[in-house]
Amino acid sequence: MDQDQLALGALWYVVFLLSTTCHEAAHALVAKLGGDLTAFHGGQVSLHPLPHIRREPFGMVLFPILSFVTAGWMMGWASAPYDPQWSLRYPRRSAIMALAGPAANLTLALVAAVGIHLGLAFVFFRPPEFVRFAQIVQPASAGAAEAAAAVLSILFSLNILLAAFNLLPVPPLDGWSAAGLFLPEAAARRMKLWGFQAGAFSLLGLIVAWQLFGRIYPPIFHFSLRALYGSFF
Repeated sequence: MDQDQLALGALWYVVFLLSTTCHEAAHALVAKLGGDLTAFHGGQVSLHPLPHIRREPFGMVLFPILSFVTAGWMMGWASAPYDPQWSLRYPRRSAIMALAGPAANLTLALVAAVGIHLGLAFVFFRPPEFVRFAQIVQPASAGAAEAAAAVLSILFSLNILLAAFNLLPVPPLDGWSAAGLFLPEAAARRMKLWGFQAGAFSLLGLIVAWQLFGRIYPPIFHFSLRALYGSFF
């Protein structure tokens, strides 16, 4: 792994920490506002990454670094605790709490999009000749523009990916709980309870979700690029 790849990995990890921290902090904050103080007492209502790292050190530190070093792609996870009894008692509040994480990711993607457009307007960036995950926009010069282009590119791509993946209606992802917002309360409660009972099959759910995601993510990513650049793509 050369120096450029190491630098890219460091930037990617910073963006990963920011994105996962904001995702889980949003869950924790909305749960607190809805009456569940579990994550608040655990310190997760915070944009500081350390409380989230302490909860998931493997998913937020070791696995992301190992996956980047071995595969050139950074993967990981985080989580915020909540009270299952609260979520059964208030399934709609629980659904809103579930939506808060992906909403935070979409907000970060929007921030990245604004930064990209500002960079283009001030000729700090230029449109890319081709796009990839870490190259949504290209620097107009060497130096600070290169780092800024990489950070905003990864911030945009990663948060589109996190929002889309977590919104899949498959347990244990956020989309499963969020679906209860569109159901009668009794049905939402039954759906939530079934999700708890299927907890032992969470790994199977993630495998199914990843297989589905491989098919639906390319058009989602292309749509996000069209939204970012208009008819350029």
